[in-house]
Amino acid sequence: MTIPETKPTVIIEYCPKCGWMLRATYMAQELLTTFTDELHGVTLVPSEAGGSYLVSVDGTVVFDRREYGRFPEVRELKQLIRDIVNPDKHLGHSDRPL
Repeated sequence: MTIPETKPTVIIEYCPKCGWMLRATYMAQELLTTFTDELHGVTLVPSEAGGSYLVSVDGTVVFDRREYGRFPEVRELKQLIRDIVNPDKHLGHSDRPL
C-alpha cells in the first residue's frame, strides 16, 4: 500500500481589525486559480496580533508584512509559492522579473 503524496497548504494570516480580510481572500483566489493542481488549499486565519499579514506554506513563512514593510504584490507572491510547490511551473506574465 502506498501513501498518497500530500499537497501543501498555504495559510494567509491577516489582521481583521485592520480590514485586511478582503486582501487575503483576493490573494487566496489568485493562488488557488494559479496552483489548482499543486495546492491542497489556502486557509485564511484571522490574527490575534494587530497589523499582522503572514503568508506561509506548510509552516514556512514566505512573506511577512512586518518584515518587508509592505504587502506582497500578487505576482511576487505567486513566484514565492511557485518556488516551493512547483519550481518548474511557468507563470506566464507573472514570471517577469519584479
